[in-house]
Amino acid sequence: MALGRRDGDGPVEISWLGHSCFRLRSGDVTLVMDPYAETVGFPSPSLTARIVTVSNSHPHHSNWTSIQGSPRVLTGPGEYEIAGAVIDAVRTPSRPGQESPNTAFVVEMDGITLCHLGDLSQPLTTRLVGELGRVQVLLVPAGGRCTLPPAQAAEVVTLLDPRLVIPMHFKTPGCSVDLEPAEPFLRELGVREPTTQARLNVTAANLPREGLSVVLLQQTS
Repeated sequence: MALGRRDGDGPVEISWLGHSCFRLRSGDVTLVMDPYAETVGFPSPSLTARIVTVSNSHPHHSNWTSIQGSPRVLTGPGEYEIAGAVIDAVRTPSRPGQESPNTAFVVEMDGITLCHLGDLSQPLTTRLVGELGRVQVLLVPAGGRCTLPPAQAAEVVTLLDPRLVIPMHFKTPGCSVDLEPAEPFLRELGVREPTTQARLNVTAANLPREGLSVVLLQQTS
């Protein structure tokens, strides 16, 4: 992946809006990933963005029409450069009977490379690990059921070898989706007491230099 034009200018703010939805802010650019419909169990957040990524067409991941600001919406594989963000979108394998194909998005903003795995339901092949490339921050589905079970999700973490892992797509209060809580996934990673905070401001300088850090973000609006 090529470097974005605004490499290293400032922090990337990462906020979790619930389920698989994240907001990334860097300078004056806002990117929203997997906005959900209210059928997920809680109200859709009020958001404005320049870019929206959609990993699959299920309403819990594709409610992009609720996003204000006339964003550029990315819904499938390709390579994109928008407002200084460089984005690679890679199709992942589908499980038998899966209705909507899944796309993983690798986003580079201000020198930070972040990967949102969407509804990853099959292990990554060696080829896909190579296509996703060097990942510093990994957003990984942790609740099993329609995605990889916790043990296999932990194996994906090992394969991609990020510096920072943020679990998503797990059971939370109010969520109507049949998912497991985050704890089984955390145990597979050997994490007993993860760091919990409202949001992250990530720079190349403050990422862990070695080892793996796991952060549970608090759902925000």
